[in-house]
Amino acid sequence: MPYPTRAPGHRVLRLGRRSEPGRVYLITVTTWQRRAVFGRSETAKAACSAFTRPRTMGEAQLLAWVLMPDHVHWLIQLGGEPLTRVVARMKASVSRELRCSAPVKSRIWATAFHDRAIRREEDLRAAARYVVANPLRAGLCDALAENPFWDAVWLGEG
Repeated sequence: MPYPTRAPGHRVLRLGRRSEPGRVYLITVTTWQRRAVFGRSETAKAACSAFTRPRTMGEAQLLAWVLMPDHVHWLIQLGGEPLTRVVARMKASVSRELRCSAPVKSRIWATAFHDRAIRREEDLRAAARYVVANPLRAGLCDALAENPFWDAVWLGEG
């Protein structure tokens, strides 16, 4: 039985899928070949600066995020734009920032991304806790206070 020489890839998974305006999505984007691009503080700070700018988000709202050495998790509530456009703009913004402020010359992002729509009845704060606790689960820190590369809109609320 002949095997295909190349797997169809993640793009095929998105065929027929539509993002919903107002829906919250948990997005995971990995770096090219899972390289630890954000393992250095300089590149991590530049990346965070880029994707937390209001113009980067457009109509979408960044509810929570965490930057890991080789990937990022974003909890995003869409505005009127499709999810693919929001993610592409965020990736492009980070890439531009890293090329300007940090000496990153190689490719930064993997082509695809993983998304999961958060069902309306799900607790968004639980999803946000899952996102920001990623460095703890990965053993990168013992407490969230040790990791400056995360945020959630619910900080400071009771």
